[in-house]
Amino acid sequence: MLIEVWQANAAGIYAHPEHDGGVEEGFRGWGRVITDFETGEWGFDTVKPGPVPGRGEGAQAPHLNLWIVARGINLGLNTRMYFADEADSNAADEVLNLIEWENRRATLIAQRSEIGGTPVYRFDIRLQGEGETVFFDI
Repeated sequence: MLIEVWQANAAGIYAHPEHDGGVEEGFRGWGRVITDFETGEWGFDTVKPGPVPGRGEGAQAPHLNLWIVARGINLGLNTRMYFADEADSNAADEVLNLIEWENRRATLIAQRSEIGGTPVYRFDIRLQGEGETVFFDI
């Protein structure tokens, strides 16, 4: 499975020509990772994004945009990864709150832990069955 990630920087700014000069040099705001064929595990190192402007008056909670493709999937799947330690921002996020059921929203929340003092987040992507990740039709 291939996972493509798009994200804003720590200040909530996407690397895009309309934000010329708004992101630090070298920050591209996207990357790709292939899951381990045996375990399905994946990971990458990045900065935690800041809140980004929403379509309404509020901001969207810090999140990663994920596009998933794999053999047997005819169209790429789009989802988001939010951060468990951003509970107040998550509660106000207009996209996350489009999902009516709390247990379904929970499939988009990465759980925080620490390894050697560095924050790490675990986000399991389930393509089907119990706990299936919410995917967006965009």
